[in-house]
Parts: sequence; structure tokens; C-alpha cells
Amino acid sequence: MSFRPQPPGPAATSARLLLASVFIVMGGWRLWNAYHGVPASGATLASSAVELVLGLLVAAGWKLRWTALLSALLLAIDALMSHPFWALAEPARSAQLLHFMKNASMAGGFLLLSATTHARRR
Repeated sequence: MSFRPQPPGPAATSARLLLASVFIVMGGWRLWNAYHGVPASGATLASSAVELVLGLLVAAGWKLRWTALLSALLLAIDALMSHPFWALAEPARSAQLLHFMKNASMAGGFLLLSATTHARRR
């Protein structure tokens, strides 16, 4: 009987990569568009760079407990700031509620990833 944590299986690795993909794809997409002349604010470029780096770190499994927790926090803040469904009338309310709930559910996935990741001793 071994007390060493077992490496994650294919399902856990796939789930981690899928969660990270939202930051990699969207952060990279906005940076790519800005590079090709699509106007973007400095705040958008900075947050996109953070998303891209954070997504790559989560995908690589680097300091996963903390990078996943930071990802959850970023998604929760984005949900509150970017999707204020409570302040809108229909049909915009329904669309923003959908985006808010997608962010909330992904934040939950990152929280679960953070909570179930074994800390490695060095």
C-alpha cells in the first residue's frame, strides 16, 4: 500500500486541459487580433495576456492548486464586472445571465481542480 499521491488519470488531465483552453483560446485570440490591427484597450490587452499565461500554466499543471484558484477568482470577477444581467431588461438580461452562469460554472470547475490537486513535496 502506497501513500504517495497517484498521478492524475486521463479524465482528470482532459478536464484540466479543457478548463485551461478557455483562457488559452480567448486570451490568445484577443492578442492575435490586436496584433493584426483590431483596436483593443490597454486593459483588454493586459487581461488577455494574463489569461493566456494563466491558461498555459494550468494546462502544464504548474503550481496547479494556486493557478486554478487564481483562475476561479479571475472568472468570478469577470462574471460580476462583464455580465451584469441584474441591471438589464430582456432580451439582453437572458443573454448576459447565460454568460454569467458560464463563468460561474467554469469558476466552480477551477475551484474543484484546486481542491482536488495534490500538493507536491519538494
